[in-house]
Amino acid sequence: MKIYDYKGKKNISGGRIREARLRRQLTQEDLAAKMQLAGVLLERDSISRMESGTRFVADYELSVLAGVLRVPVTWLLGGEDGACPK
Repeated sequence: MKIYDYKGKKNISGGRIREARLRRQLTQEDLAAKMQLAGVLLERDSISRMESGTRFVADYELSVLAGVLRVPVTWLLGGEDGACPK
């Protein structure tokens, strides 16, 4: 499968994932553990690469990330301008 870049990145949600993770005071390892508990097997390195934009984020991963981080999927995708929801 060919994964295309968009503005030099493999995803558009990495910055928002990082912002929400930091807002929740989670380490990348904490987030990976919460994702695994939710049924999505991710390692800390995968979270790091998502946040830096060097890893594709699957739709099911984005959905679970939104639930774990308690933010709307649309916000992770760059919608709803402004700060991370509380």
